[in-house]
Amino acid sequence: MGVMGELLKKLSERIRFFIPRASISFFVFLLFVLASMIATKIINWIFSKSNFRKDILSLAQKANKVAFLVFGTIIALGTAGIDVLALAAGLGLAGFALGFAFKDILSNLLAGLLIIIFAPFHQHDRISIAGLEGTVIEIDLRYTTLQDKNRKILIPNSTLFTNAITIIEEHQQ
Repeated sequence: MGVMGELLKKLSERIRFFIPRASISFFVFLLFVLASMIATKIINWIFSKSNFRKDILSLAQKANKVAFLVFGTIIALGTAGIDVLALAAGLGLAGFALGFAFKDILSNLLAGLLIIIFAPFHQHDRISIAGLEGTVIEIDLRYTTLQDKNRKILIPNSTLFTNAITIIEEHQQ
């Protein structure tokens, strides 16, 4: 057997070693996807029995999905034999760099979270902010959407969080 034969032999051994691990890894990831779906149903059930606002339900559903998928991916990669500690360290450094690169986006996300939690205004309230006026039709993590007579206005949540808001008309809930 020549060099090529040795390489093919080593390659086939590695493939035979990796395929079962990859299959188990895929199964582990699918379990996390299933767990995410079950947790979402539980969250929906809990929220249906209480008086929480719909925007908090939406936030809880998104956080649930992201958490399960991130943890599922990390555990599945570890099951496949990939060194997740090195991956986590690399992700930490990358996260630090991305934090600076996307500070405006992160600012909007955190402001959106605080707006949802503290609720200075609600859907269907008519507000004025930074010279813009409209009825709040959606409060998301990144933007708050206002509806004016014939236009939609997307206001970054950091703007709402750092400027004075005038509530012109409160919607009775």
